[in-house]
Amino acid sequence: MNFHLVTLMIEKVGIIVIVAFLLSQMKPFRKVIHNDHKTTEKIMLILLFGAFGVISNYTGIEIKQDTFSNIGWLSTVGPDHALANTRVMGVVIGGLLGGPMVGLGAGFIAGIHRYSLGGFTAFACSIAVVIAGMAAGYSGRKRLASGKKITALFAVRVGMLLETVQMIIILLVAKPFEHAWELVQVIGIPMIFVNGFGMLLFMFIIQSIIRDKERARANQTSQVFYIADQTLPFFRQGLNKNSCKEIAEIMLKLTDADAVAITDDHQVLAHVGIGSDHHIVEGELATGLTKKVLETGKVSMVKTKDEIFCIHENCPLEAAIVLPLKMENKTAGTLKMYFNDPNKLDDIQRQLAEGLANLFSTQLALAEAERQTKLLKDAEIKALQAQIHPHFLFNSLNSISVLCRTDVGKARKLLVELSSFLRGNLHGAKQMLIPLEKELENVKAYLSLEQTRFSDRYCAAFQVEAGLEKVLIPPFTLQPLVENACNYAFTRLNKAGEISIRIFSENDRLQIVVTDNGKGISAEKIAMLGKQTVTSTKGTGTAIYNISKRLEGIYSGQASLVINSEVGRGTTITISIPIERKGGLERYVEGLYS
Repeated sequence: MNFHLVTLMIEKVGIIVIVAFLLSQMKPFRKVIHNDHKTTEKIMLILLFGAFGVISNYTGIEIKQDTFSNIGWLSTVGPDHALANTRVMGVVIGGLLGGPMVGLGAGFIAGIHRYSLGGFTAFACSIAVVIAGMAAGYSGRKRLASGKKITALFAVRVGMLLETVQMIIILLVAKPFEHAWELVQVIGIPMIFVNGFGMLLFMFIIQSIIRDKERARANQTSQVFYIADQTLPFFRQGLNKNSCKEIAEIMLKLTDADAVAITDDHQVLAHVGIGSDHHIVEGELATGLTKKVLETGKVSMVKTKDEIFCIHENCPLEAAIVLPLKMENKTAGTLKMYFNDPNKLDDIQRQLAEGLANLFSTQLALAEAERQTKLLKDAEIKALQAQIHPHFLFNSLNSISVLCRTDVGKARKLLVELSSFLRGNLHGAKQMLIPLEKELENVKAYLSLEQTRFSDRYCAAFQVEAGLEKVLIPPFTLQPLVENACNYAFTRLNKAGEISIRIFSENDRLQIVVTDNGKGISAEKIAMLGKQTVTSTKGTGTAIYNISKRLEGIYSGQASLVINSEVGRGTTITISIPIERKGGLERYVEGLYS
């Protein structure tokens, strides 16, 4: 190996690498590397990597037999001279990154220029560089199609192989053969290895550009999720003046925007930052840009004051990106990020804003779904509450009025029980979950009132595992089951009725078992209970159905209600729900009853 030639070649590689490094610091070069390579980008890549080939030709080393001429910038090559350079390096990288068309185009530019310089290898080198560009393009496409990345080592292998192919083409095409053979012996190994080394350095620069974008994207994604996490509690309140002000202040603090505004479909709900003097909260929409986004439902980004259409002449806002906030495919409002310098509104800010708008729209949709779910649960609870038989209330009051003349103490006790029962119903209608002990108090108050009227019809026994009193359950889960047993299980029976209420934990689940020794339920009705209302002379099964649907909705299918019954022997209803261990929701509910 001619080490003097290797040294000179490494110097030429250094020139190309320095140029590539300087270009890598420029936004247009990075943009071309990052973008999907459509026609415009491919043309730019052809010109860019073709230019690297031209630079390599101009800075090549002129060779005549064993003599090297390193004069700096070549304009022509003698007729019996040759050229050692790094031309293949730029063309191969262009093909690997841009595909066969880019490789062919860059190779054609570099090849034509090499041919114009002259020398006895001019035609052979021109053909070789075109072939190298096409081959590199197909190699890169095939590797990407197989799901693999174009690594630096892969590029080195391809570059060295194609440089070897160039040596073979020189031997086959260049005349006279003796001169070609002598030339290949001198430049073959140095050019193969030095070009491979140059490919390695060049690819490190390209990979650095790609890694920088990936890091920026990761940081941006992290920022989007952090902002979304900070704003989630306020978006759950919906679009209103207070929640939107908190959201806008968080965004102003965590982004580079100079002002942030949020609107609904007809007025400004929040505006923080510059321009607050005329972008007034609860005022009409001040910019035509906002109205445009509300009408089209599409993102709009502008970088001039005129395009913002602000009605205030001295508005300091120079650039803006306005994004639609959507619910159920309808534009419910807008998120606006304003800048006093158009240069601040770059692609990173645009992508950040778009990511936030998508997440915010999702949060609004979830908040609306949660609100609708709560309304549904409230309606279901109120429907259960309405099932309290009016006769039960009237009969209880009649019983108390009679006792007022015969047993004042007992009448007073029953009034307390009735008060407790009604209060429990009122509390239950307002909450999605209540402590088990509150539900038990309601059941015992109900039984106390019923047993005053029918002291000999049935008795009730409770077995409740200690420590479960604070476990949360949906209201009106146990009481309707006991009420059903009292009203329907013991009619037309000669024997005394017995109701057993057992509550215990098993495998981190709360088991509620209500058993009676009443008349039982037929298999046909059991198949329908909990799934739909049924036709009956005594009831419709609405209570069981509502309990089943609420358990399904609240616990997302993790709870169950099972009915086992035998006609003439009695019925057992088992409810199994996940136990909510001591957490924020449980502490909140406890606070309501403390």
